[in-house]
This record gives sequence, C-alpha cells and structure tokens, in this order.
Amino acid sequence: MTLAHGSWEPRPADRWEDGYLSGNGHHGALMFGSPNDERVVVTHHTLVRPNGAEDARPPRLAAQLAAVQDRLLAGDLHAAESLTDGRPLQWVQPFHPGFQVRVRRPHAEWAGYRRSVDFTTGEAASACTGRDSRVFVSRADDVIVQRIDAPHLDIALDHRLPGAPHRLAVGDSAVRTADGAVLTLRLRYPGSDRAYTGHTLVVAGGRTLLTPPGVRVTGARSVLLLTRVRKATGEVDAMAEGEALRDLLPDDPDPYARLLERHTALHGTAYGRVSLDLDADGDERALSGAELLTRPDSPALLERLFAAGRYHLLSASGLNPPRLTGLWTGDWDTAWSGAFTNDANLNLQTASAASADLPEVTAAHAELIHRQQEDWAENARAVFGARGVVAPAHSDGESGLSYHFSREYPLHLWTAGADWLLKPLVDHDDTQGTRDPRTGAVLAQVARFYEDFLTRTDEHGALVVVPSYSPENRPAHGSWGALDAAMDLSAARHALLTAADYHPGPDAERWRALAGRLPAHRVNADGALAEWARPGLDDRYDHRHLSHLYGVWPLDEINPYDTPGLAAAAHRALQLRGAENDSAHGHLHHALIAARLRDADRLGHALGQVLKGDFFHTSLMSAHYPGRDVYNADAAHTLPAVVVESLVQSTPDRLVLLPAPAHPRGRVRGIRSRFGARIDLTWTPERATAVIRPTRTHRVDLRTSSGAQALDLVAGEDHVLTLGPW
Repeated sequence: MTLAHGSWEPRPADRWEDGYLSGNGHHGALMFGSPNDERVVVTHHTLVRPNGAEDARPPRLAAQLAAVQDRLLAGDLHAAESLTDGRPLQWVQPFHPGFQVRVRRPHAEWAGYRRSVDFTTGEAASACTGRDSRVFVSRADDVIVQRIDAPHLDIALDHRLPGAPHRLAVGDSAVRTADGAVLTLRLRYPGSDRAYTGHTLVVAGGRTLLTPPGVRVTGARSVLLLTRVRKATGEVDAMAEGEALRDLLPDDPDPYARLLERHTALHGTAYGRVSLDLDADGDERALSGAELLTRPDSPALLERLFAAGRYHLLSASGLNPPRLTGLWTGDWDTAWSGAFTNDANLNLQTASAASADLPEVTAAHAELIHRQQEDWAENARAVFGARGVVAPAHSDGESGLSYHFSREYPLHLWTAGADWLLKPLVDHDDTQGTRDPRTGAVLAQVARFYEDFLTRTDEHGALVVVPSYSPENRPAHGSWGALDAAMDLSAARHALLTAADYHPGPDAERWRALAGRLPAHRVNADGALAEWARPGLDDRYDHRHLSHLYGVWPLDEINPYDTPGLAAAAHRALQLRGAENDSAHGHLHHALIAARLRDADRLGHALGQVLKGDFFHTSLMSAHYPGRDVYNADAAHTLPAVVVESLVQSTPDRLVLLPAPAHPRGRVRGIRSRFGARIDLTWTPERATAVIRPTRTHRVDLRTSSGAQALDLVAGEDHVLTLGPW
C-alpha cells in the first residue's frame, strides 16, 4: 500500500463508525475493536427488515388527478395536498447489519498496534505484538475472507448489535470438520417468515474445540475464515453451505494469498484506472487519517479523500449502487432506512462513475433500475393513469413502488425521477460510444409517460406540468405540489429529446415536438433562475436541495457557452441558496453546480464546508451532518466527482479544461470524456498540459480560460494540448 492509496491509524477503532471497510457490492465487512476482541460486522445489500412496506402499493389516485389539476390551474395552490389516499407515512424497509464475526484471544498486553486499509486491494488489517488480522471481500468469489495469525482464538457469529430487535428469533450451530468447523447463525425477523443465515467456514491448523455457539482454536499459527450471508424463508443446509465455501479454497499452501490475488485482479484493475496527485507534502501524506483530518487545507487530505471516495464507491457497488450508508452499518437503526434516496443522494454519490471510469458503479445503478421497471409502470398507472414509467423517490432495493409520501413530502408526485436516474446511464453510453438497448427501452417508456401526462394547458394555451414537485421544497406562499417546477421542465425536456435520439423515426418526431411545447425557464425579480417557472410562485432560498438547477448539473441544458443568460440566472440562484441544515449532500451538490458555472471560489467554499465541518470518521467514511452526526456516504462518495468536475468537464461535443480548480497544481490521470477519450491533465498556475487519447474520430469544442477553439481528434492518435496560465 502506498500512502496515497490507503490509510492507517495507530489505535484501535472503538466505534464501529471508525472501522475500516471492505466490500464487493454484495457483501460488506466493517472491521473494528481491540486486538483482544476484534469484530467484523457483516452486511449485505439484500438485508432489509420487514416493516409492512413489503406489501405496500402506490396510491390509486388517477381518478382524482384531473380535478386536482383543475384546482391548481385555477389558482388553488394547496390543491395537491388532497391528492392522497390518506395513508400515514410508510418508510421503506430499513437496511441493517447481519451479524458480527467476533474473534477473541486470551487477555494479553499488546504493543505496536497499527490498523490500515489498502484501497488497491480492498484489504483491511490490524496488527500488534503476537497478532495479525486481515479481511477483504472478494469480487471474484463473493465471500468475506479473514485471516488471523495468532495461536489461541475464540471465534463466534454474534447477532448482538445496537438496535437489534428484541424478538429476533435466533438459532445457531457449530459443527466440527476435519480441519476446523462450520458456524451457522440463523435469524428470523419478528412477526415474519423472512429470515437470513450467516455461514462461516473455519480452517485452522491447530486444535479446534466446539464452544457453542462458536469454536476455540488452540495451537494454530493461522486461522482462515470464509463467510457468506444467505436470505431464506425455509430451512438451510448448513453443511452444504460449508462445502460450498470449502470449494472456494485453492489447493495452495497459502489459500488466503491466492484468494486475494483472484479478487485483486478485478478490484485493483477497477480502482487503478484513475488517480489524483496534488503535489502534497510527503510528511503530510504519511500522517494517519485522524491526523490528516485535522488539516482541512492540506492537499494530502484531498488526495486521500479522493482515493478513499473512489474505493468506497467501488466497494459498495455490485448487486446495487450505494445506499445512504454505502454498503455498511453497525446499527439496526439506520437513518432514513438506509435507503436508496433517489431524489438527490443516489445520483450525487454515483456522480463520478462515468468520468472517473468506474463502469462497475453504473452497471450496479442500471441493475437497480431495470429490476424495478414493472413497479415504475405501476406507479405511472396508479397515480397518474398513464402509460410509461415513474420512478420512486425512495427504494429499499426490493421495491420500486411509490408508497413513501406525506403531506410535507408528496414524493409520489415527483415525475422527474426517471430521467434523473437514467442520466448516469446515458452518460455511460456517451463515454462508451454505444447505446444500451435497455437504457433506450426505459427512455421510451418515460417518453410515453410524458405523452399521457403533459396534456394540460393554461388560459393562454401553453403546456403546464401539473402537479409539479421540486424535491424537497415548496414555493414561499404555496404548497409542495405546485406547477412547472424547473426540475420537472428540465427532466421532461431532456427525457423526450434523449428518447428521440435513441429511437429515430415517427416516435422521435412526436417526442421532439412535445418537448418544444414545454414552458421556458423563468428568471425571477432577483435575477435568479426561478425554482418554479409559473409566475406568482416565489422562491424559498434557504434549502439543502438544488433541484431547480438540474439543467446546470448534471444536464447540459444551461451552461455559460450556449445559454449565457440562463447561466447567469442560475449562478444568481446558486448565490442566493442557503445551506439550511448543513447536509453534506447539499454542500457538495452546490460545489458541482459551481464547477459547471466556472466559479472556483464558490466551489472551494462549499468543499471547505465539508472538509472543515468534521464530516469524516477516521474510517474516511462520512456523516450526513457536521460533527460526524449520522453515518452516511454522501460526502465520501460525492467528493471525487467535485474534484473531477473542477478539472475536466465534457459533453459529447465539448471539452472544458480547468473550469474551477480547487488546488493550484497537480496531476489527474485517466478521466473519461463523453466523446470517447481518456484524458490526463497536469497543471500549475503558469501552464497546463492535457494528453487526450481518443477512441473515436470527432471534432469537439474546446473551452479553456483562454477562450474557445475547435479540436479535431482522430481515434488512436494521442493529442497533446499545452495551455498558458489559467
């Protein structure tokens, strides 16, 4: 491990939040505790607790829709509050930890302690006198692999974690094998037939004694543990699961090393595609994570957080993209259900997937979307009486139905969600130069929804989006369900035009025509882009969400080059926006938009709010609020996107270099552009050099601080640009 691609601490993690993380996008491992009582909390993306939401359906409101639209168009700004079936707020099924693999050794004094995490391999480790412990989660074999080098150990699977339900039904077993044991822990949720099991194969070179629910190993030089989680409703054959784990063992004197090699071939390749070097001081790079976090202005801190963010994002993505907590938690009481919060957080966390060359993240994002298409179609039918699809604002990963809403959060009325969630898939297609037919199919369904939904006009005959919801805000003198929210206008326009691009022909002509009838954005009396284009709906500026600036980021609808007037209005809207409750996602969303608007000072301030606000645990996973309040992956996963956007931006036809750099000098390698090129960039205050490696022959519009020029790129031919002071 090089210091730029990992972190370390000289003391054990007493809190699970400080535990180092490993994951393969299915299983997660969180390592914390003392050398005499070390714990690995096991998580899995599928572990969600039944709470009634497993049977919830979207409200059937289509028959009421026209009357509510009539009232809104007539000026009743609270009419949308009646578009409900009166149910109480139903949260999605909450994500929770599975159990902990607990490894104790006889009480002994220890010295020389050090724990570390290697981003290049995904291995977390701790070591002290007489003991060495390592864990990683294999992408190749979908298993948690632990090795403990110590002669005497007690090993058990322990379900007792904070917030675990009192009526959780627990069963366990320990069965001897020729060279160790198989441990099984079965847990059934209260009042449900749903259950899950944990299975650990213990391979020990010494003597193994059963000590239910665990085992005691004595006289061993090293112990190997392989652990998996299975969701089940029926009986599970523990020995068959143990044999399946045994089948993973290589015929090798060092099976741990061979398993790690198989995993690293996948994980290391993905992680290593992009790197950042800010010419940080070598002594600062050598600091522990805790020490470095006390130096928020240090380039070494930003280097490490950039690397950690990409590492955690990759590790959380596989079966699903990252949840609010990534793939990890040590507590059953996860804030906001540890859900996929689609109306901001998910897309912010995955924002660097295309540009920072992590197609694994986009693939996970796509899998979540494609699994839920039948549910999205039901949302469209039930709430709006329409064909096509409507995405939910929250999901537990099992369901894509819109049942989580209330008067103050009418999330079932959010129609922009499908386009917002599909935008990363479209960006991925741009980088690859292909069009995934699955993405095209969903875009067509979104367009069909808009054909059925966008039928109402105002007294002047202009098309109106009604009802319209701007997450999670409301007009100053109105209710949350309003008319012509800027996000809805941008989303509908983008979805229709993009669907037309994917499906040339008669449908495309019709969709483009419908997009052309949508209202234009409005500039309000403050000179700011209005959050609602409908006159009379005044802005509430102090809010953590920036939904109305969707046209700036991540869309390309509003930019300083093609629409300078609207870009100036968007910039004014950004200046007026408050931080409300200091949510990390709000600060970094602000920074992403500032980057698009070429405002380096504003980007630096927003980024500084997070770096100086005590948002990061020593694990380098983050919190939702300052003071490390509420474990949450938004800051950790979004930060790499802020860095990339500050240095390199692209569309299928444009390259922007150094629009808003957060540091005066550095190097970034491997950035992917949406016109099919990889870009390496080196910059100082005096000059910058970009090496562009195109995979497609294409002319792009180059934008720098010096102005604009056409850039003719030829597939397979490196293009070197030298720029003056920026």
